[in-house]
Amino acid sequence: MRYLTAGESHGPCLTAIVEGVPAGLKISERQINADLARRQSGYGRGGRQTIETDTVQVTSGVRFGRTLGTPVCLAVRNRDWENWTDRMAAFGDAPSDLAREVTPRPGHADLVGTLKTDTDDCRNILERASARETAARVAAAGIAREFLADLGVEVFSYVRSIGGVQLEEDDPFMSAAGYKPLDIETSEVRCPDARTTEAMKEEIKRAKLAGESLGGTFRVVATGLLPGVGGYATATDRLTSRLGRALFSIPAIKGVEFGLGFEASRLPGSQVHDPIVLDDEAGFVRASNNAGGLEGGMTTGMPLVVTAAMKPIPTLMTPLPTVNLDTLEVEQASRERSDVCAVPACAVVAESEVSFVLADAYLQKFGCDNMADIKAAVKAYRQRLRTMAR
Repeated sequence: MRYLTAGESHGPCLTAIVEGVPAGLKISERQINADLARRQSGYGRGGRQTIETDTVQVTSGVRFGRTLGTPVCLAVRNRDWENWTDRMAAFGDAPSDLAREVTPRPGHADLVGTLKTDTDDCRNILERASARETAARVAAAGIAREFLADLGVEVFSYVRSIGGVQLEEDDPFMSAAGYKPLDIETSEVRCPDARTTEAMKEEIKRAKLAGESLGGTFRVVATGLLPGVGGYATATDRLTSRLGRALFSIPAIKGVEFGLGFEASRLPGSQVHDPIVLDDEAGFVRASNNAGGLEGGMTTGMPLVVTAAMKPIPTLMTPLPTVNLDTLEVEQASRERSDVCAVPACAVVAESEVSFVLADAYLQKFGCDNMADIKAAVKAYRQRLRTMAR
């Protein structure tokens, strides 16, 4: 299962095509729209979120609420397009009074994109490099999430830190799976702790007053995974490489850790690796989850726990110096309408990327034609695992 997106930030719409979807999967338009709303939420978001109310339109691949086994096409309309029809027209001449974007922002794709594509207008780059594109990813991932949920796998996320404020946790790699979704989703920063939520909001307020932006870290957690999904034989089989690639495809992600991550390099092996235990009901399990649910590029059956770091948004209300592409003189960087902090939203996008990787790995292991055959294969695999543990 994989997706392809198209569309610009201020174009008519964002489009996603998902292929490799098995037939007979029940799809919920309401659930996709709920995920799109979560992507738009979070304390510290900018003015664009007051314009857009993202909803999905499924234009192919689904009939009467179930997939046909053909590519699924989804569209998310850009309401702001009405204000950009002249400046973003697909055909015709550019307006005579068109103001080009010639002051690239440090930290964004503006400058290197113009150098790469031989354009003198950063607008040609920033429209696609915008995080607005991730709305299409979240819509597309609704297919992957429904598939995983039908097989008993749930994917969620929570914010661990914003700026210098961090959630204090005891052994999160074992306990994170127990966080209550209601506590996360009712927090304005998607943090499961009320006191930390308020501290994060204060950090964002201070940054806004200073004309700054803030990054942070979040965790994506997947529960209900079977052991042995993924592979060890080749580099592309390993879920660690596939998940890392997927998460780094999100704009602004600067670091990814599985389980202990970098902390594992500072500890002796006896404090890093997870002892194997035989449980009468669950079979082979681990006494700890420092690996974050992955060993040798495969799932262990423990919760998958991935931590990702997001850099601050490049658009600053107190801009950094840049060079004007026309005059080659020093100026302040351009200011697009922007967020102060989008870490909670980025975590939702990361859920989508993780869901796609896991869904594809399940399809590779258990078949891809239709849900009935896939569920039968999963059931047979579960039975074999129970037999091996007895």
